[in-house]
Amino acid sequence: MSRASRLLAFVAVVALGAVGTDAHAGLVTYVAALNGPSESPSNSSPGNGFALVDIDTDAGTMRVFIGFSDLTTPSTASHIHSPTTTPGSGTASIATTVPTFPGFPLGVTNGVYLHTFDLLDASTYNPAFITANGGTVAAASTAFLAQLAEGKAYVNVHSTAFPAGEIRGFLQAIPEPTSLALMAFGGLGVALAARRRSGR
Repeated sequence: MSRASRLLAFVAVVALGAVGTDAHAGLVTYVAALNGPSESPSNSSPGNGFALVDIDTDAGTMRVFIGFSDLTTPSTASHIHSPTTTPGSGTASIATTVPTFPGFPLGVTNGVYLHTFDLLDASTYNPAFITANGGTVAAASTAFLAQLAEGKAYVNVHSTAFPAGEIRGFLQAIPEPTSLALMAFGGLGVALAARRRSGR
């Protein structure tokens, strides 16, 4: 198993554990498979990844987990962008912290990231997102959660070769952990099959 395949397997296991240990009524989990063809404009990058975003409405937190591998050039930033005009397509401005998620692995082609954000802390958001969504952190948080639920938010990882984003994926709600397991391991299977076909 290649390093990238081991990374994707690790991401899947941690993602499943994250949902399994915290599942409760106030938790909504969103996931996305990240790749170049999903970027706008699309590209043929071999990069791939997986994002999991847990929204805990009881605690008022957002936990972001991202694993990525095989970028063509080193990473320069990662964010959640929102809202697009149409669910599942288009582009949007950065909604979360600028210039990148705090502590996100930069200057690498493979990495793993985990961070918990306070949804009512201004530092969680791009100041322009707050201004465009009611002008207060509370209003921006409400808008952000609605945009996530509507499928109008995506995660991407930027690189030096693709400053506008090398890999991305739209966040989709997962109703329960079994569905997440199927998605995570299905994505891993697709990645492994693609590697076997390419001889890597």
